[in-house]
Amino acid sequence: MASGSADGLTKDTPMPQTHAAVSHAENPDVIVIGEALVDVVTTSKGTIEHPGGSPANVAYGLGRLEVSTALLTSIGDDERGAAIERHLSTAGVALLPGSRTQGRTASATATLAADGSAHYDFDIAWDLKPVTPAYLPKVLHTGSIASFLAPGAAVVKGLLEQAHRECLVTYDPNIRPALLGSHAEALAIFEELVPLTDVVKLSDEDAQWLYPGQQPKEAAARILGLGAGLAVITLGSEGSLLATPATQLHVPSVRTTVADTIGAGDSYMAALIYGLLCRSTDGLAPSVLETLGRTASKAAAITVSRPGANPPTVEELTAEFAAQLPVVERVPTAASVPTAVASPELLSAPPGS
Repeated sequence: MASGSADGLTKDTPMPQTHAAVSHAENPDVIVIGEALVDVVTTSKGTIEHPGGSPANVAYGLGRLEVSTALLTSIGDDERGAAIERHLSTAGVALLPGSRTQGRTASATATLAADGSAHYDFDIAWDLKPVTPAYLPKVLHTGSIASFLAPGAAVVKGLLEQAHRECLVTYDPNIRPALLGSHAEALAIFEELVPLTDVVKLSDEDAQWLYPGQQPKEAAARILGLGAGLAVITLGSEGSLLATPATQLHVPSVRTTVADTIGAGDSYMAALIYGLLCRSTDGLAPSVLETLGRTASKAAAITVSRPGANPPTVEELTAEFAAQLPVVERVPTAASVPTAVASPELLSAPPGS
């Protein structure tokens, strides 16, 4: 873990820069490291391509939330790579030097089922050039294929080793079993990275794959035991679990009509990072965890309500939806007793947004 406080997150994280400053910011608030690719979505109505990749989606989601963001990735010098760069630029997200390479851009073919869920097939080679960061942001985020697939995964790990004592590190493994080799190998990689992070977010499916037979709260306890300060497990329509060494909260999902689930987890992750940047000095008190969970859940709900990885703007995210806020359940831990948590206001937009 990158800090030694009770809540694991003592780094100073002032309010993020606004979108107007993003394109010209030499020192972004957030740097995302990981794959950018083209999602080829196949439905009964036909096929369409749009930019994707979990880390790129998180970067784009942060840009839509007016957080100054840059992406370190590896995309080809082809039309698909150019389309990704144009897409990111519409949210003010900059590509860091070294992100454009020769060759073709990776792709993921997503086949949608009738309920909107997606199955993915990947065509990807992850090879990131070794870099030495000239600047450390407030938050460094990584995850997904980039943290597992050789040879680029070794570079990602090296960057976390350089950065984890100096900035807040967030991680979403976004498990893709078809690309990970054996379970033992993937679990070892995951558990080697967790001690280099502050916040780990994963889905219930990720948790079940990594820790078969364990309940989400047990998987969260394992992650906290490895050194993370905050473990977040999303539970689909059942909401999400946010756990620190002292507290566990269950935050209900926000009800919505689902168009498809593409990008939902990435929108949740982007909003979680946004919330960490915007939070007060109360660390990870229960009221802070609740606000983080509610805001991230709303971002995911907005995303699944419309086709594709189309995350919310900061205006959409901070709009009132009081009627959709059920009481949060506080899960008992050794350091807490069952109680209801008061409902705080949603995060307000950063100054200047």
